[in-house]
Amino acid sequence: MGRVQWLTPVIPVLWETEAGQEFETSLANIMITLLELFDSEDPRERDYFKTVFHRIYGKFLGLRAFIQKQINNIFLRFVYETERFNGVAELLETLGSIINGFALPLKVLIPLHTVRSLSLFHAQLAYCTVHITGLMKFWPKTCSQKEVTFLGELEEILDVIEASQFVKIQEPLFKQIAKCVSSPHFQVAERALYYWNNEYIMSLIEENCNVILPIKFSSLYMISKEHWNPAVVALVYNVLKAFIEMNSTMFNEVTATHKSDCQIWKKLEDLELKRGLRCDGIIPT
Repeated sequence: MGRVQWLTPVIPVLWETEAGQEFETSLANIMITLLELFDSEDPRERDYFKTVFHRIYGKFLGLRAFIQKQINNIFLRFVYETERFNGVAELLETLGSIINGFALPLKVLIPLHTVRSLSLFHAQLAYCTVHITGLMKFWPKTCSQKEVTFLGELEEILDVIEASQFVKIQEPLFKQIAKCVSSPHFQVAERALYYWNNEYIMSLIEENCNVILPIKFSSLYMISKEHWNPAVVALVYNVLKAFIEMNSTMFNEVTATHKSDCQIWKKLEDLELKRGLRCDGIIPT
């Protein structure tokens, strides 16, 4: 607990001193050091620093913007330079407790999803992240485990989203979910399909079925015919059944449109094939 000893003589002075611009200027340097101390390998020290942080943040209002900026700087350095800082989870916890008091620093929080050590602080990060479009911007392309993690976090956000906000993001959201459902990795597809087991999300889907069904149908239809995993296929059939129950008329219309589109593409492919065969001299012109 050597780092704690550095703070011991300072703390009584902090608690007894009234806030003032001159003192807060000196305290700013102390805060820079305190935030860097969160890099301690000892979790007991990091927990102690959280307590000190909250006391200072609560008392010295003039320092709040400065403190937020310093935390942002630590996260940006972690993401883009070092990917090494022991106290990311603890700093996210402190941020989560004060986040309603200032504009959410998405340009800092969202990139944290890209680092290899995401699992070490994912719970704390999920608490801070409430912006779906930002999350989708950094959606993993090659790591199925991270993709499952993202789907879990996305569901947590959807559980608390207002219906009016959902409408604004439903199209890019369900285009991404459609990609996940089509994933050859069965855990990714399965996790995405579990959204239809969530009562609140189902209510949002039902209210906006006219937008969501056309986005989802093509991938669901393809998977029902082609996916290698029987559990995923069974889940897809349940989702298709749910859409039928929501709006059978629209389901039939979307099905007919899809089949018509498939026939058009089949004709185009046949024409292209014949053209290629003619060019190769295999069939007469």
